[in-house]
Amino acid sequence: MNGVRARGGVFQGWWPVQLSAACTDNRDRASASGGLATKLARGSVTAFVIYVTGAGVTYCAQLALARVIGPNGYGIYAYVFAWMSVLAYGATLGFNVSLMRFVPTYQAQEAWPLLRGVIRYARRRTIVVGCGTAMIGGIIVLNRAAAPPAELTATFLVGLVLVPILASLWINGAIVRAFGGVVSALAPDRVVRDAVLLGLIGAASLGAWRTIDAPSAMAATVIGATVGLGLVSFARRRLMPPAAAATAPAYDAHIWRRTALPLIVIGAADILMNRTGVLLVGWIASTKDAGIYALAFNIALVTALPQTAVNALLAPAISDLYVRNERAALRAMIAKAAAWTLGAAAVTAFPIAVFAKPLLALFGHDFGAGVLALRVLLIGQVFVAGMGSQLYVLTMTGHEHSAATLLVFGVAVNAAIGVALIGPLGATGAAIAATTAMIGLGAAMAFSVWRHLRFAPGVLARFEWPNRRDTLPG
Repeated sequence: MNGVRARGGVFQGWWPVQLSAACTDNRDRASASGGLATKLARGSVTAFVIYVTGAGVTYCAQLALARVIGPNGYGIYAYVFAWMSVLAYGATLGFNVSLMRFVPTYQAQEAWPLLRGVIRYARRRTIVVGCGTAMIGGIIVLNRAAAPPAELTATFLVGLVLVPILASLWINGAIVRAFGGVVSALAPDRVVRDAVLLGLIGAASLGAWRTIDAPSAMAATVIGATVGLGLVSFARRRLMPPAAAATAPAYDAHIWRRTALPLIVIGAADILMNRTGVLLVGWIASTKDAGIYALAFNIALVTALPQTAVNALLAPAISDLYVRNERAALRAMIAKAAAWTLGAAAVTAFPIAVFAKPLLALFGHDFGAGVLALRVLLIGQVFVAGMGSQLYVLTMTGHEHSAATLLVFGVAVNAAIGVALIGPLGATGAAIAATTAMIGLGAAMAFSVWRHLRFAPGVLARFEWPNRRDTLPG
């Protein structure tokens, strides 16, 4: 293994610190940093194109759904899909994050048995947990004392099939991303899944061979996710290093299990930050209002596409630089990435805010009630973009426990404010709660990054804690 045991609770012992002379020379470090930034920029542009394409396909699919099944049906669909997303993230057991740490580390050390072992370990346990979650969820839905409407029950039962499929899709996507396959990792989930949904809904609507409702829309989503899973699984097999494919797997299950708890919390809390509003609005107000808020939130997420695209390559790069103890390059890369995403988010958010009313009206008259909610959410998204990819900075450098604690704090703030405001303000109250939580979480994570890694967050990452040498804290 060449001593590959990383710190921070995920591995134990020491990071490899034998750096070449080029890495210790300032000019060579700057050159390496520039080359990495160029690679990150090129890869991020590719990822951004995929995300923009995916966003276009997604919004066409959502527009078709809203028009065909109406605000009530769309609300049921959005409410159930929010639940399925939370359950699927839980079923990944945190491996959708940790694999982007383990895989680059094992690959850099040529620890092929462990590389193959962690992939097999993650995939098998995700399938088992996902299927078990779906079965338990089905039993709960069928045995509820107060029976929900038939359409809601049917949508839940169909949607539960998504749990193991989505979880496996995200796990395989994380593996492919760690191997550097940006297009192969992102396109099946971000483009293909909703393209299939759009095609099936369009075919059913035009052919008039099927009444379109929330359960049938969820069934089309299941089919789209299955197609995406098949494509990303093929990419995983294709990109697997031959040396790893030819070796017997080795297991370091103790270390991987120790990683599981904080990363499960991170995965669940991260998705809950995005879905709490939908879940609370559907619970406190109505599924129709949940659909209106879900649409406003999804449109606001367009401003997050640049950051999401950068993160596709940034997460493994952070892990790689941290392993190599190249602090200056790490700070420069984080600062540049945050500057890109802040500028892109601000440029994107402004026209959406200005044209929010006609944009929402495209989906139907009732969706116009989400205009103020959309504008409030845009404020939070631009703030998050300026703070940079702090979650990945913490999780990729061994501080996942701090990240998990702060995310739980953010979810709690979101839920508490949401419970207080959704009753009187509806979707706008949920938007205020989400934006307040995003700003509070960003500030808390900024302090955590400063405390653990001794540099400022986001666009200020170039500025370092005074009187600290240029090595990572240890």
